[in-house]
Amino acid sequence: MKNKAILFALFLLYSTVPTNSRGVGHHKHTNHCPDAENIVKFVVAKAMNETPGIGAGLIRLLFHDCFVGGCDGSVLLDPSDRNPEPEKMAAKNLGLRGFEVIDEAKRLLEIFCPHVVSCADILAFAARDAAEILNGIRYNVSAGRLDGKVSSAAEAEKNLPPPTFNLEELEDLFVTKKNLTTEDLVVLSGAHTIGRSHCSSFTKRLYPNIDPTLDLEFATSTLQPLCPPYANTDGVANLDYVTPVELDSQYYRNVLDRKTVFFSDWSLLTSNETRDLVVQYATKPGDWEADFAVSMAKLSTLDVITDRKKGEIRRCCRSVNY
Repeated sequence: MKNKAILFALFLLYSTVPTNSRGVGHHKHTNHCPDAENIVKFVVAKAMNETPGIGAGLIRLLFHDCFVGGCDGSVLLDPSDRNPEPEKMAAKNLGLRGFEVIDEAKRLLEIFCPHVVSCADILAFAARDAAEILNGIRYNVSAGRLDGKVSSAAEAEKNLPPPTFNLEELEDLFVTKKNLTTEDLVVLSGAHTIGRSHCSSFTKRLYPNIDPTLDLEFATSTLQPLCPPYANTDGVANLDYVTPVELDSQYYRNVLDRKTVFFSDWSLLTSNETRDLVVQYATKPGDWEADFAVSMAKLSTLDVITDRKKGEIRRCCRSVNY
């Protein structure tokens, strides 16, 4: 299976996902690895066919990478003797999924074009491809990111928003610290239309008293049976109870109905600007899809590394090059 000709033939035979016809804005792999994005898309499509929920995992993985030190693949690093507490060891990252998809894409790329495509680029491509496969949402992703050498669980805890944040805290993080906009905040929150959450992330809204910002029937009929008090295991609940595996605008209707698991989602109703956007996306799904593409493209460029003195192209996405 390591023979390049055989692998390439298998890739052509089984790949049924077309390349994004809109291309990329700044394609640095064209000369040295022209099939890089096709290979990543093939791996993503195969993984999503086998495990449908992995698409949500890849989109979340990109967000958790980019919000901590920029889009540098640092969330992919495993613990090591030199760094026993990388980002993925943070409590906020323990539920992340999709690492194996990135590993497989990297494995194939190192066969076809060794040491050309960074893990950070692979993750950015994979999240984009997941959005396209889930709902046909397309956007351009520039290439040329380098992989970071620094990864800290403490920085992840500091930079990732908890589900308990209010709107003021969310805007401070997204707008003031990450140089995004309030619209980006509302748009990217829409990714909560897919994926799941552990009960421990929101049980304070259920016990000992039900949070008044939460729909009472939703809390008692849907969430409490999934997350009983004093449970021995940490259960899970879909973030979107209506269309849990579809990347759509149902999330915004759930927000308006007060049927979301996170307090931070409800907080989008606490200002006129954010509430108006929630109403717009709830009633005009096409508007959200278009804006989601724009905001995801912007997210994928946060604080990228292009200086070879500060970054590298890892041989393995789980460890830095020593």
